[in-house]
Amino acid sequence: MTNSAQSGDITGTRDKDYNLIWYVESCLNNALRLETYIQDAEREKDTELVELFRKAQADSRKGAEMGKRLLRTRLND
Repeated sequence: MTNSAQSGDITGTRDKDYNLIWYVESCLNNALRLETYIQDAEREKDTELVELFRKAQADSRKGAEMGKRLLRTRLND
């Protein structure tokens, strides 16, 4: 594939739309994964890690929500 070719030619979805969908999915997957890390840290009573992972989880949720809002507006166009 050359630099000028787009993967959208292969997937049927324009790159920027695919990238946005990927971003939302990645944020949501990260939020789920971090729940396991939070539970592990809580079991070990490591409040510093719990706090870090909760903040990261909140950031992932925020990213997912921002991406979903943008995706919603673009799908309605």
